[in-house]
Amino acid sequence: MTETIVVAVDGPAGSGKSSVSKAAARRLGWAYLDTGAAYRALSWYVVARRLDPTDPGAVINALPDFDYRIGTDPDTYHVFVGEDDVTEAIRTPEVTAVVAPIARLPEVRTFLTGLFRDIIRHTDRGGIVVEGRDITTVVCPDAPVRILLTADEAVRMARRSAELTGHSPAHVGEALRRRDAADSRVVDFMNAADGVTTVDSTELDFDQTVDAVIQVVQKAAHV
Repeated sequence: MTETIVVAVDGPAGSGKSSVSKAAARRLGWAYLDTGAAYRALSWYVVARRLDPTDPGAVINALPDFDYRIGTDPDTYHVFVGEDDVTEAIRTPEVTAVVAPIARLPEVRTFLTGLFRDIIRHTDRGGIVVEGRDITTVVCPDAPVRILLTADEAVRMARRSAELTGHSPAHVGEALRRRDAADSRVVDFMNAADGVTTVDSTELDFDQTVDAVIQVVQKAAHV
């Protein structure tokens, strides 16, 4: 049995990790794993159970009962907690507001890292593109392809503003900076670790960025 090729993609908020990784996986005919969805799903679960997201003990005690499933088909993936399809619910402002304190807990990160590795192990395609915040250094440090996808802050803010209708650029920029600042206390996603290839999309459009990622994959994994 041929071993699955893992492509690990890190990067700051607004760098295009999700959309670029999903498009690259689609073009390669591979699976796609959005690790951020798990942190959001756990946050949804905490809110749904009326737990205090700022109480580490309450969040950690909820982990054994967190029944999480996510599809890895880049075209049709859905997120489930138990029997609930939470694909849309995990993107609501109510959930977004509590992700940071939950994702910061070491016990949460360890628990979800184990879950991600299990999903990767059971991939039934020739490869899987895994994207998130600490994928190249913690979740998949031995992946044959490791990429840091980044862009200048002004460009990332502009792209995020275009995605979020009804939000001013100033509001989006401040939210992006807060997210990066909070997450950077836990993981370093702004600097490429040894063996990680940086793809800077500041001067690239979407298709060019996907092309650049696939070129890194082809060179590193010989596909």
